[in-house]
Amino acid sequence: MNSILSLGIENKYPPAASLVGETGEHLAAEFLKRNGYEPVLRNFKTPIGRNRRGAQVTGEIDIVALDGETLCFVEVKTRSSDAFAAPAAAVDLRKQRQITRAGRVYRKIFDLRRRPVRYDVVSIVLRGKKAPQIELFKGFWTEEKFKKKVWADDI
Repeated sequence: MNSILSLGIENKYPPAASLVGETGEHLAAEFLKRNGYEPVLRNFKTPIGRNRRGAQVTGEIDIVALDGETLCFVEVKTRSSDAFAAPAAAVDLRKQRQITRAGRVYRKIFDLRRRPVRYDVVSIVLRGKKAPQIELFKGFWTEEKFKKKVWADDI
C-alpha cells in the first residue's frame, strides 16, 4: 500500500479542478459586485427530483445575486485555457435545466415567485500570470425554454 494513501494526505488537498472552480467563483463574485450586482448567496444546493433511473438529482446555483430588482441565478464556468472551447460552452441544456429547476425551488422557498428572474453566466479563463479574462452573459437562457408544452386536442 502506498504510504501517502495510508496517511490520507491526498484528502488534505483538493483536486486542481476544484481549485480552479473555487478561484473562478471568487473572481466572479468580485466581478459581479464591481458591475452593480448585490450578491445574496453562493453555492445554493437543493434536491430537484429524480433521474430516469430513480436516483436523487441535486441542483446547484453558483451565485444568487440581485441586479436592481431582478433576481439573478449565475452559473460560473472557469477554465485554465480556452484553447479547446470557451467556458460558457459547458453550460449545456442539461445544466440549464438543472439550474432552472433549482431556481424555481429557491424562489418557492423564499416566496420570490413574482420577482423578475434572469439566468446569467460568468465565463472565466485563467491565464497564468496575466489578468484573467472574465465575460458576463446576461440572460444566457430563459425559463420559457423549459416550460412544459400543452398538447392540443387535435392529435
